[in-house]
Amino acid sequence: QVQLVESGGGLVQPGGSLRLSCAASGSIFSFDAMGWYRQAPGKQRELVAQIITTGGNTNYVDSVKGRFTISRDNVKNTVYLQMNSLKPEDTAVYYCNAHTIRRITTTNYWGQGTQVTVSS
Repeated sequence: QVQLVESGGGLVQPGGSLRLSCAASGSIFSFDAMGWYRQAPGKQRELVAQIITTGGNTNYVDSVKGRFTISRDNVKNTVYLQMNSLKPEDTAVYYCNAHTIRRITTTNYWGQGTQVTVSS
């Protein structure tokens, strides 16, 4: 059973930083990609950042480019999201995601979510 355990959320002032962690129960290379989604109240869940586990290619939603960095630690089976220059509009529940693609079937795994609140 795949488990993704998130940590690192909290309350931070605008302009501050937080680092989210997502620890996988097994090797991150068992997934094709891992990423972070977020969902603010009344809004749809959106992909914030993603990393391809083999090769390390990354992509980001435009609103966080230059401020957020996704990275992985292969030894710790953990993916991180470093969030700098946080804005109130970054406030949301952040979810860790991992997925595999086998032929035409995509399987998604989700963490429980961690709240990030940016407020003065």
